[in-house]
Amino acid sequence: MQTPSQQTQIRFCSALSASPETSRAAEMVADHCGNTLDAQADVAFVFFTGHHCDFASVIAETILKRLNPKVLIGVSGGTVLADTTELEGSAGVSLLCGRLPGARVQGFNVLDFPVPDDTPESLAALGEAAGYGPDQRCTMLFADPFSTPLVRLLPALNAARPPGVKTGIFGGLASAANQPNGNVFLLNDRVLTSGGVGVTMGGSFRVDSLVSQGCRPFGPNLVVTRAQRNIIFELGGRPALEAVSEAVAALSDGEREGLKSGLFIGRVISEYKDRFGRDDFLIRSVRGVDHNRGAIAVDELMHVGQTIRLHMRDAITAHEDLLLLLDAQRLYETPKGVLLFSCNARGRRLFDQPNHDAGLISRAFLPSPPGESLAKPGTQIDPLAGPVVPLAGFFASAEIGPLGEESFVHGHTACAAIFRDETPAPA
Repeated sequence: MQTPSQQTQIRFCSALSASPETSRAAEMVADHCGNTLDAQADVAFVFFTGHHCDFASVIAETILKRLNPKVLIGVSGGTVLADTTELEGSAGVSLLCGRLPGARVQGFNVLDFPVPDDTPESLAALGEAAGYGPDQRCTMLFADPFSTPLVRLLPALNAARPPGVKTGIFGGLASAANQPNGNVFLLNDRVLTSGGVGVTMGGSFRVDSLVSQGCRPFGPNLVVTRAQRNIIFELGGRPALEAVSEAVAALSDGEREGLKSGLFIGRVISEYKDRFGRDDFLIRSVRGVDHNRGAIAVDELMHVGQTIRLHMRDAITAHEDLLLLLDAQRLYETPKGVLLFSCNARGRRLFDQPNHDAGLISRAFLPSPPGESLAKPGTQIDPLAGPVVPLAGFFASAEIGPLGEESFVHGHTACAAIFRDETPAPA
């Protein structure tokens, strides 16, 4: 029998099936979570590869029947993951279910949203449709890259939060298909092929965020002194290309190896700081250069007065960045569950080992190794040891996660929503 304190604690369970038969895969994950959670779930998140898109209704029906969640949402992805496994290149269904005593959960269909604008009335209507409220802890959003303009929707969802509420928006863009109407979304018993789905959750629990952009800065901080839309013409009063070339030239031959994966800029999110650290930069790709005008094009609308710094990304940097962020999370109690949205350009495409992101995160909260290894930043995690934190998610074509007080669309990142009981943060 559970004690009163146990009855108020949140519980999660995850499951994964590689069966190519949809009904069998759905039964396996639903039965496992149903047995663990006594056939009671408040919210369920399901992820499935393109192999199962034609029979997505079977997945929904099976989970709803076995677990009877208040809200079920799902999305198709090129790769799904659970616990320590990323099923790259094969059929898969993964499931994360949660019991959250006393929680409020409200699902939504993006196609039902009012058209957002900047008026208070419009933002209030959008917040109501998304289930916003003073008790909210997070919003999960799975969207279609071909029919959902996140460049407008995500800022509006940020702005629609109630006064004083700074909870994050997490999720990603579907990645199972490269053409319109090829991706599939689930909202309870509804099957959709456009728009997107989500759920807003409120109650007595905590959701912490981890956004690993996996980039290393180089060169000085530079101020944009002339720009138009996504084109930067001048940095610090000099042609932008000249300033960039100078910073690259100052790198050693070994350091330039990191540029093989491309050149990136980090745009400072908040200028009201004396110093800028890892989480202060929003990473965007450099898309091209204009030698005639000495300009660079980036994946972001730029404005005069913004501060940027050049960045590079490689497997070693991405690995170390994730380890350091997990070190910070180890200051808190062990999570009850994790949702992970990793870029489809990560996995084996970036790392020389399988199951990189899922394996590190799900095993990050095992007992620490003794000895001098604890003195090293980025504690190494044994990929073979012990029970793991329940975790599920998918490889997205773009990821959604918070940095500072706003949530953004990212690329090449690992974004995690980390569920914990509501306890004070460490001093």
